[in-house]
Amino acid sequence: MYKLERTDALIVVDVQNCFCPGGELPVEEGDKVVPIINQYISKFQKARAKIYATRDWHPQDHQSFKEYGGIWPPHCLKESKGAEFRSDLKLPKGTTIISTGDKPHVDGYSGFDHTNLERKLNEDGVDRVFVGGLATDYCVKYTVLDAVEKDFETVLLIDAVKGVNRKSGDAERAIDEMMKTGAKKATLHEIT
Repeated sequence: MYKLERTDALIVVDVQNCFCPGGELPVEEGDKVVPIINQYISKFQKARAKIYATRDWHPQDHQSFKEYGGIWPPHCLKESKGAEFRSDLKLPKGTTIISTGDKPHVDGYSGFDHTNLERKLNEDGVDRVFVGGLATDYCVKYTVLDAVEKDFETVLLIDAVKGVNRKSGDAERAIDEMMKTGAKKATLHEIT
């Protein structure tokens, strides 16, 4: 069980139109995380804990796109409908938005990669982060790994993530890797 404190933070990773059914790079059932994350948001608001949301925010010529040598189709182009957060995601006013991959030659799967997330967390006095969103085997995984490496107590919200699974079992392997590095996992009923 985890009792939320004001020194905790929720990090909502890339819950954007692009990564949900109908988007340019959909995660299977990616939209299913939204109602669960909304319940987490409510709990964090009641505890007066901080809420952060990362978003892919790519330029047209981003290196992760196939035409520029990457492995992905164009997605989450800054200012596009696909890059917007899901309309049913209830991010409260005052949510700190962290844009990732916003430079052509910087990939950045992690919310910490070439962003000010670590500085913001430190300025806000955060020592424990809870991470959920899309996708388990990419941006969620690397955000969790970096949070652990940067000495934040890190909890993966196991019921609020979905994986890409380019290869069968990728999401499960990602979860194993996160746990081996020191992250913990929790579900909604374990957070008070």
